[in-house]
Amino acid sequence: MIIPKLKWLRLSPPRILVSGFALIILLGAGLLMLPISNTSGVPLPFIDALFTATSATCVTGLVVVDTGTHFTVFGQVVLALLIQIGGLGFMTMATLLALVFKRRISLKERLILQEAMNQTSMEGIVALIRKVLLYSLTIEAVCAVVFAVRWSFDMPVGRAIYFGVWHAISMFNNAGFDLFGEFRSLTLYVNDPVINFTAMFLIVTGGIGFVVMSDLVEYRKRKKLSLHTKVVLTATAVLIVTGALVIFVFEFTNPKTLGSLPWSGKILGSLFQSVTPRTAGANTLDIAGLRQATQFFIIILMFIGASPGSTGGGIKTTTFTIMAGAVVSMIRGREDIVIYRYRLAQDRILKALTITLLALFLVIAVTMILTTTEDRHFLMILFETTSAFGTVGLSMGLTPDLSVIGKILISFTMFAGRLGPITLAYALGKKQSKELYRHPEGKMIIG
Repeated sequence: MIIPKLKWLRLSPPRILVSGFALIILLGAGLLMLPISNTSGVPLPFIDALFTATSATCVTGLVVVDTGTHFTVFGQVVLALLIQIGGLGFMTMATLLALVFKRRISLKERLILQEAMNQTSMEGIVALIRKVLLYSLTIEAVCAVVFAVRWSFDMPVGRAIYFGVWHAISMFNNAGFDLFGEFRSLTLYVNDPVINFTAMFLIVTGGIGFVVMSDLVEYRKRKKLSLHTKVVLTATAVLIVTGALVIFVFEFTNPKTLGSLPWSGKILGSLFQSVTPRTAGANTLDIAGLRQATQFFIIILMFIGASPGSTGGGIKTTTFTIMAGAVVSMIRGREDIVIYRYRLAQDRILKALTITLLALFLVIAVTMILTTTEDRHFLMILFETTSAFGTVGLSMGLTPDLSVIGKILISFTMFAGRLGPITLAYALGKKQSKELYRHPEGKMIIG
């Protein structure tokens, strides 16, 4: 067994996931509060340590203190570990230990892995976890080398290697944390193609999901892609291209963002800023300097987020695709939602609708409360809340100035966004049971 046989093991998989993430966050907060974690040698206040640990474990990237200047190497390593555990999932890391020590994975643990990876079946779940670990560590290692070589021209080799490894972990897990100080993120490298394309590759591969990665790797053997993979790749490509075009058009003449850049910078800046709302959080353009239309469009991209079974958050690309498909089917007068010649089951449609409505309710509720506790304009608060829910980490500058209530609310939003609204609802609600009867059908006037 990879988890002790304690009483809480009898909990449902969603509750174990919620409990596991909560324990990791509390442990991380305790480590970040230690004087050895802070450059000042003074313990970080508990609420700030809790917020930072939540942001790292939920791979968000919103920060109340600057990561590059406030934390020592020890504190930064703690953050990197929290990001890796949070991105891949604590059950994935536990499975890694079990595989190393050749221990058996129990049925209960397979059920938890199934819930954590958003799978509909336990079949092949351990094999998938092996692939998750292999793909993740390989991609991070290769991109860490690329980063290190590039940054070796700007800083000492040892520091370049450290920065390369740290940022490869942060980018692949869609965390958005950086070590450049002064909340600058990657704005110094807006014109650098090596940094831009390496970061975008990490963000996209971490955001499409491990099932899709496995499908693509095995394509040469199977000569076939699953419906899930086709939808994810199509939705991802459409959102990135559309986002880049919208940002390019709205920001082309903005002197605070693209207006002062050469054509290469305008293209790279637009493309990168379209990729990063997919829950990555890094930025090469000043988010506060963007036009309001662009900021609102980025809110939409952050709300959609990444794909199921990935390191990202949001309602997910598949959920968005199903909702869009439902609209198209209704307009065309069709009863079924058909995507790539496959009819979607009713339970998939209801789940997509539930996720979207729960997410909207959470974002709206938190935004409304924050408008009364934080003295900032509405769009900034909505942006920060959506960034927290989508575990993105992009910020217009509100996070460092949040009140205690604001920090607690944003922390909860990050937590809910990482686990998913349905998983959290199952964990907090009563035990699910199947109804033994069906009510008579009723008719309502709609529209």
